[in-house]
Amino acid sequence: MRRTTVLSLAVLLLACDKSTDATTADAKAPGATPEADARGADAEPAPAKPAIAAGAKAEVGKPAPDFTLRDTDGVSHTLSAYAGKTIVLEWFNPQCPFVKHAHTEGSLVTMAKDETAKEVVWLAVNSGAPGKQGHGAEANTEGKTTFGLQHPILLDETGAVGRAYGAQKTPHVYLIDAEGTLRYRGAIDNAPFGEVDGGGETVNYLGAALEELRAGTPVSTAETPPYGCSVKYG
Repeated sequence: MRRTTVLSLAVLLLACDKSTDATTADAKAPGATPEADARGADAEPAPAKPAIAAGAKAEVGKPAPDFTLRDTDGVSHTLSAYAGKTIVLEWFNPQCPFVKHAHTEGSLVTMAKDETAKEVVWLAVNSGAPGKQGHGAEANTEGKTTFGLQHPILLDETGAVGRAYGAQKTPHVYLIDAEGTLRYRGAIDNAPFGEVDGGGETVNYLGAALEELRAGTPVSTAETPPYGCSVKYG
């Protein structure tokens, strides 16, 4: 990799570590299940359910752990509700330089839109803790608008789901087949910030894995090292 590229990546990684304050929006999407029910406004709130089972751990070739998270509009999403569909999980931080590049110049500019048109379920997940870079419904709603995203962004503020899946970077992607088995996890491609180390051709690992699933063949590259900003766990 050229010296200028190495320096550029170093600057970007420093930018990844900057934290910003964010407030959490409480907007509800039309048709979302309201949090309050017939118990009335003065009733004690129901105990919060854990987002994911204690001790859950994602492993390639095994069933993906089920979880439930709310998106930026307050709508609840449960992974098992998408049974029978191919699912992509994309760990996300709207303020991470690598995420910004991927969604404005890199492999993710139209990929999610193109894949959802093929009936793939695409879910972004932000495991950033309160006070960390890119945290909260407001920042993620803004990122969704800026990048023109049409898929949900789920908020994992405790980091429980991210830790169970072993999410390390943003972006870090996971591919789950229609039977609920984790088939791929790792980097989107081999080109951090658009540069292939040592030169050569860009390989879209996630795209190749999706095509192999559609063809009914084994995923030839099931795991790769992720790159990007660290997930901003608390």
